[in-house]
Amino acid sequence: MTPMADIKIGNQTAFSAQQQGLPFDFAISNSFDAFEWFSDKKSGGQGWAIEDAGKKTRCNIRAKSLMRGIALSVHVPAEANPLMIGSLDVFINHVEFAYDVGASLLNIHLFTEYGIEPYLKSLIPIIKLTAKAKIKLSIENTIITGPDDFNQLFYMIKKLKGTPTKHIGMCLDIGHANIYHETRNNFLGYIDRLSNDVPIIHIHAHENFGDRDSHLTLFTGPSGTNNLGLKGFVARMVNRGFSGLIILEQWPTPPELLIAARMGLLDLFNNYIKE
Repeated sequence: MTPMADIKIGNQTAFSAQQQGLPFDFAISNSFDAFEWFSDKKSGGQGWAIEDAGKKTRCNIRAKSLMRGIALSVHVPAEANPLMIGSLDVFINHVEFAYDVGASLLNIHLFTEYGIEPYLKSLIPIIKLTAKAKIKLSIENTIITGPDDFNQLFYMIKKLKGTPTKHIGMCLDIGHANIYHETRNNFLGYIDRLSNDVPIIHIHAHENFGDRDSHLTLFTGPSGTNNLGLKGFVARMVNRGFSGLIILEQWPTPPELLIAARMGLLDLFNNYIKE
């Protein structure tokens, strides 16, 4: 079973926050042990991007995280697709930021419009770059990518020759899994269709009612009245030997809902492990 020391739960930057620094300050003030920097700045200026973090800011982030014991991850822009011409610079810049602040993981999305094989081929420079920087690379399911896509992707990753791959895994987004068309309102079914050869190394945690990607805080959506789904999720993650960061992907009103979500999820893990 997975020791709780190997699972860290925290929050993420958010364009809905009134000030850029609020989510990170909130994580620090509430003793969260994980935080994710997500480049999602909007055209109106809301949100955060790595361009907002100069050398001094990066040093401060690194120092504060080390002092508080906060493990960091970095999420590239959601639209960053390695298949697109000129996209490599985006990934390089985010790997550099991750290295500067001491983040252990870079998260990207899976794109299947042109097939799994072309996507993986375009990913090889990023795989090598993250391996050299000693940063894990997680590939996230979107609302249109299914478990079979990940089964195929990681089957092909295992076949790669001359490319380091031990640092690569899946970012399981349970909210996205819940509205994927084949497993709508059944994110556990999505997980059950993932091969055991797909290593889950990162998790994005939010929920919805199967209607849209509403990013509801845990225990404020369906699990607010029935937490059997989250209990099943915890059981599956423990049984798969998950260790890593679980990121609460929202900035709710009030933000204290994040504290309740984190504590509620920790309780579920602790209670399952004790059984």
